Amino acid sequence: MKTSTSIAMAALLASLSLTVGAAPPGGMGGGRSMASGTPGAMSSRSDMSSSHTPGESAGGRSVDELLAQNSKLASEIKELTGTSAQQACAGFKNLGECVAAAHVSKNLGIGFDALRSKMTGSGAESLGKAIQVLKPDANAGAEARKAKGEAKADIKASAN
Repeated sequence: MKTSTSIAMAALLASLSLTVGAAPPGGMGGGRSMASGTPGAMSSRSDMSSSHTPGESAGGRSVDELLAQNSKLASEIKELTGTSAQQACAGFKNLGECVAAAHVSKNLGIGFDALRSKMTGSGAESLGKAIQVLKPDANAGAEARKAKGEAKADIKASAN
């Protein structure tokens, strides 16, 4: 069981590292979202493949499955959002996107529910775009990168 959890977390970290590493130095680049191939969103093409459905994460494991097996990360998400991790992450494309949104919410004082509603469902926006809309005076690109780094560190630390 521990081996399969380790493998799932390694796959998730690999997926997240591709996402976080996708942003070039200097920012968001024209305000476009990463969904169109530029920085600013949590997901890159590598984790938005047709094999992923909403709520599914690396290795075909759902966000709920990953959270159920990782109580340390689930506790961190609950602390950041004030709600259970499963409830907080409902609708996100992957676990990294949820954790990054939780950090943005805490860092910028943006209501998590408002941020989640901008980032999930029909008409979903990237993390950077959601920040721009909900907190126009913030440096959306820098805040999105910061939150993605925090999410990556949380996920890596919780795998140990």
